[in-house]
Amino acid sequence: MNIREQTERLEQEVLSSFAQLCSKSRGRSREEKKCEIRTDYQRDRDRIIHSKSFRRLKHKTQVFITPEGDHYRTRLTHTLEVAQIARTIARGLRLNEDLTEAIALGHDLGHTPFGHAGEYVLNKICPHGFKHYEQSLRVVDILENGKGMNLTYEVRDGIVNHTGDHMASTLEGQIIKYADRIAYINHDIDDAIRGGILNMDNMPKHCTEILGESHGRRINTMITDIIYQSQNKNCVNMSKEVYQATMDLRKFMFDTVYVGSTAKKEEQKAQNIVIELYDYFIKYPEKLPQEMGILFDKEDKHRIVCDYIAGMTDRYAIQKFYEIFIPASWRKV
Repeated sequence: MNIREQTERLEQEVLSSFAQLCSKSRGRSREEKKCEIRTDYQRDRDRIIHSKSFRRLKHKTQVFITPEGDHYRTRLTHTLEVAQIARTIARGLRLNEDLTEAIALGHDLGHTPFGHAGEYVLNKICPHGFKHYEQSLRVVDILENGKGMNLTYEVRDGIVNHTGDHMASTLEGQIIKYADRIAYINHDIDDAIRGGILNMDNMPKHCTEILGESHGRRINTMITDIIYQSQNKNCVNMSKEVYQATMDLRKFMFDTVYVGSTAKKEEQKAQNIVIELYDYFIKYPEKLPQEMGILFDKEDKHRIVCDYIAGMTDRYAIQKFYEIFIPASWRKV
């Protein structure tokens, strides 16, 4: 028995009866030889971490576009916070931590430059529409390295079903929807306070009374509530009281920070960059990088241009805009 097989046996002995066992995975689209050391979910996690699309998250907006300061969240730090929260919940419920972590690390790979502002405008101008969770699946299935990562069904299912009304088929995938929300609500409050948009006196009192005054206390309340409400159950839930306070806090953030705050005033400029780049590459598809051009045998140019722009970091999008639309300084040679 090799190390992987020992790990799979240990999962059977230790994990909850509701956990997704790696040995019971529905597998990959393309068959591969098993690793002697790592389970399939561990391999999926590692493939995501070592991908170019994962590294690009460090230069993609979370909420605030080009903030001045080193401590504001990016899409990468958001992803890491989601993974930490999700693993804590999974461990408390004796679910599969490797599967949970892989989904968490991959859930936002398809996010655009400039955060939801970029997602909004791509959805508006691309005839195919655009949803970041669908794009995340497209990244791991097709775009990364030109052939995708060939991840397991359960990781792919968790990635594409991590938001909205979607429901992942595993409890590990269902955790990510809560972990994502817990992470962004609380770290966005932290960033908004740092940026002078909020202070604790602004916070809705009924929410802080239930969830806690501090960043850490709120996260602990939400995580603890999920674990106790979901133990020995075939679903992941919050109590009504904590869920309502969480959703009220989320609405407060939409009303005061996510829409129309001073920190969001650059969004229109960012959206204009996306629009101009999209129109340019639709008009001149031959200007796309070679790795995007090879997709023309399978996809139309709108889909390919959308893929290219969605994969850009904030600074790369700005750089391409300058290269294409801003005249270079002239000097005598």
